[in-house]
Amino acid sequence: MDFQRTDGKNKDFIENCRLLDMDLDRRVGKKIQRDKYKQYNRLDEIRQAIVVYEDGKAVGGGAIRKYDDKNAELKRIFVHPAYQGQGIGSRLVFLLMEWAKELGYQRIILETGELLAESCAVYKKLGFQVIPNYGAYVNMPESLCMAKDL
Repeated sequence: MDFQRTDGKNKDFIENCRLLDMDLDRRVGKKIQRDKYKQYNRLDEIRQAIVVYEDGKAVGGGAIRKYDDKNAELKRIFVHPAYQGQGIGSRLVFLLMEWAKELGYQRIILETGELLAESCAVYKKLGFQVIPNYGAYVNMPESLCMAKDL
């Protein structure tokens, strides 16, 4: 596996985000109105992203984005289904946390949902803890926010 640093303009990262949205629509789209989240997932605000490659093929990716001076926000984490369960997502999140630390952030935060049990399990395994919903997610009861000190 090759984990390459890039940004939100990378074509493979953009495609990975498209696949993530399709996966989320399939998994939770019937229970949650996902359109309200689009404004919080704009790729033009992504300066730090990682794309995961296997034999030159993009198989996953994710990003961090500045939330405030102390907090980086984990964004758009997705590993293609055929590659899930191999520790790629955990490694990806770990590398993004390391990058956030390099950039001087003290904590990393994220928003996910209780319906995404696999994601929640990965984050908890990596030491993230549930926090009160922050920012735009305060009035979204289907959202689950988590954080980890760096």
